[in-house]
This record gives sequence, structure tokens and C-alpha cells, in this order.
Amino acid sequence: MAFYDGLFKMLGLSDWCDGASSDAPMSMADLLAQSSGEAASGPFFPFPSLDNLNESCSSIIQSRDVTKGIENGFLAAKPALKTVLDPITQPLSWLLDGALWTFEVTPWFIMVPILVAIAYWASRSVGVTIFVAFSIMLLGFVDHYDVAMQTLSIIFVCTGISVALGVPIGIAMSKSDRLQKSTVPILDLLQTLPTFVYLIPLIFLFSVTESKLYGIAIILYAIVPVIRLTDLGIRLVDQDVIEAANAFGMNGRQKLMGVELPLALPNIMAGINQTIMMSLAMVVIASLVSAPGLGVNVLRGIRNLELGVGIVAGIGIVLLAVILDRVSKAALSRVDMTRVKH
Repeated sequence: MAFYDGLFKMLGLSDWCDGASSDAPMSMADLLAQSSGEAASGPFFPFPSLDNLNESCSSIIQSRDVTKGIENGFLAAKPALKTVLDPITQPLSWLLDGALWTFEVTPWFIMVPILVAIAYWASRSVGVTIFVAFSIMLLGFVDHYDVAMQTLSIIFVCTGISVALGVPIGIAMSKSDRLQKSTVPILDLLQTLPTFVYLIPLIFLFSVTESKLYGIAIILYAIVPVIRLTDLGIRLVDQDVIEAANAFGMNGRQKLMGVELPLALPNIMAGINQTIMMSLAMVVIASLVSAPGLGVNVLRGIRNLELGVGIVAGIGIVLLAVILDRVSKAALSRVDMTRVKH
């Protein structure tokens, strides 16, 4: 790095650079060059990265020092985080374990009619109900009923919690521009963060045997749409309707429950639909950290190169996705029709 050697000498920083220990570990470029038996080389004016600057001035930290510092900081905060988060998140483990146990011990001839009845109650569609019954029976015929019910139990719990938390947060955002501006960057981060990255800090915080590990990851990933669309739906309510409610002397709670939420319900239902789909997508990734269900079979097919196992499990996930999508969209259509009639 002759260019940076001359630059530090010209700036009078030679003593500062030489005063540091020179036994720092090699950079990644040096390690790769050493493994290939060649000397590390590069352009005359390389990019001023930390590793390149460190070669000319050992007082400057290397890139690995940054990643090591982040890791050490997280590990130092881990005891305090666990002390705070363990009691808060423990009910999530109980809910997930309880739902999983319920779906597993309930006989199929009781569970299937219950699921079909829920599908009809939500959609009021005979076609959708028949499709749900057919799909569940098809999963049973290929011996994937148990793992499908495991996946479904996780989705029910995580979607329910996401809606229970997301709708109030969306309502609060719609009432405060300041809260919305401070919350949107967090939602953007959660929505753009790669799915695997959700699991990295959680693995350090919780044991892989704890259900809340994958439950938290699924909720954080899936909660964003219902928050955004609840906020959007309430903000899109016609101001003339709000003024009419004010003229009738309605207070804030009456306007919210009697006017704003009913008019925003289609948007909220669309957010719930997206939350369900994202929960299903994440529950497959969460099989990497002991989440049961169809994702385990997909992972087995990848690891052992068992093509049939992976494809059948993938088709099962598609069937569950279509079931949940059709039921939620039929429910949304029914809500829209009810609103139009009124």
C-alpha cells in the first residue's frame, strides 16, 4: 500500500502509525492470498477500507475489529436483555406449546370439521369451504396431516398475536403524525431485513428448544402489513364523515369504534391477509431453529437431497397458503359487500 504509506508520511502521522503493535491478524485479502500461495496485490490507489489503511498504519483498526466489537457488545448486553425479555416472552412459549399440543391431540375427525366450520363462518362461501375440506383431506392421504396441523397451529398463534398488537399500533399511528414518523423507519427495517437475519440475535438470546425463539421471529416479520394498512385505512376515512360524526357530538372513542374502524375494515382485513401469508413464509424459515411442521420436511429434502420429500412438503405449504389466502380474501369480500349494503 505504497500510496497510503506516502499519504500518512506526508500528513506527519508516521510516529502514530508506527507506535501501535504490528502483530495484528492478517486481513481477509492476505489470508486468501496466502492460501493460494500468491502475494496480495492490488491497484496503486486502492479503496480506503479499514483493512487497506491498517496495512499502512497499524493504529487503524481492521474490519474484523468492527464485527468483533458488535459481537462483544451484544454478548455483554445479553444477561440484561434475557432478564428483561424472558418473563415478557414466556407466555408466547406457553401459547405456542399449548396450541401445538391441542392440534396434535385432537382427533382428525373432530379437528377437520372444526376447521371446515371456521372456513365457512369466515368466508360464507360453499366453494371455498369445499376446497378447504378437500385440501386438508389430501394432506391426510399423503400422511402430512400431522405436520400440516403443526404449521397451522403456529400460524394461528403468531397471526393472532400480530393482529392483537398490530391493530392498536396502527390506530395509534393514525392519530399521531409524530408517532407515525418515528415508527415508519422501524417498520421499513423489519420489512427489508433478510429473513435469516431475524434468527441471528434470537439464537444468542434464547435456547433453540424454546418455542418463543421462532415465535418472536415470525411475529416481527409478519406484523408489519397489519400495522401499515390499519394506519392507512383510518387515515383514508373521508373527512366529511368525521365532521358529520363531530356534528352528532361523538367523542373520540365513539368515532373510532362506530365510524373509523368500520370504514377502515377492508384495509385492515387486507393487512391481516398479508400477515397470514408472511407468517406462513417465515414458519418455513423458522424450521432452521426447531420450528415444527412442514418446514422440517422441506429442510430434510434439502439436506438429504430427498427430492420427493421436499416437493410433497412444498406442495403442502402451497395448499395451506391457498387455504388461508382464499378464506381471508372471501372474508374480505364479505366485509366489502356488507359495507356497501349499509
